Amino acid sequence: MTITIEAIKAQHAKVAELLSRWEAQQQTQSLKLEAVTIQLAAGEQYAGMVLNEQGIPSHHLILLPGSAEELSWSDAGTWAAEQGGALPTRSEQSLLFANLKSHFGAGYHWSSEEHESESGFAWYQGFNDGYQDGGRKGAELRARAVRRLPIR
Repeated sequence: MTITIEAIKAQHAKVAELLSRWEAQQQTQSLKLEAVTIQLAAGEQYAGMVLNEQGIPSHHLILLPGSAEELSWSDAGTWAAEQGGALPTRSEQSLLFANLKSHFGAGYHWSSEEHESESGFAWYQGFNDGYQDGGRKGAELRARAVRRLPIR
């Protein structure tokens, strides 16, 4: 094989790209969080901080007291609103499972999210194993309500 200047330049460009990617990995980021005092009402539990899709803190999640059983997805949403909150999203349910698993019964609990491709289905999570799946909105599952405290 004959070495050409074009081959050398091509290899040089590859090395330059690798160096650029390596340098980008070495850059650090700073995340400044202001101290905050969160007032919890009787029976409320702090679940943690929720990040947005860019990894930036979005809101604090608080689990409200009380639970409901044998509700359809629509009725679960209505019940949660009556408690002064809302059903948690799927990602919030994961946080609740990680931090407050013991505050949930063993059954499946509705999330606030409808299934993306099946209009008659919504997402739920089991708190015995963290399993998430979609089920018919008419199924009678458990519900818990949360409130969100935005991070400014």
